[in-house]
Amino acid sequence: MALFGFGKNKDAEAKRPCCCGADCTPDAMQAAEEEKSRLGVKILGGGCAKCSQLEEATVAALAELGMDTAVEHVRDFEKIAAYGVMTTPALVVDGRVVSYGKVLKKDEVVKILKENRR
Repeated sequence: MALFGFGKNKDAEAKRPCCCGADCTPDAMQAAEEEKSRLGVKILGGGCAKCSQLEEATVAALAELGMDTAVEHVRDFEKIAAYGVMTTPALVVDGRVVSYGKVLKKDEVVKILKENRR
């Protein structure tokens, strides 16, 4: 009887992918947490047009500010979930999510970078 959790197959439950479709094992989640602690500028998103637009605006903003920083595009949904982001695209500056769910213009990214860059 599987009602109220009795009689569930625990092995099958442990191997089933997470709600986001990824294989959210403890090791994978730990690796994603370690990834978050790295400094830099990241775009979180699957690679859609909006993610690409945010990446372009971010690169242009960094160039305008004279910051020689590479922009990393994180497409792995396990790693995105580790940031607590449910709506992409998202912008991460030095490990902190500073925007999510919208495409920022270059001027908006410039302002955010000035406020949040360590």
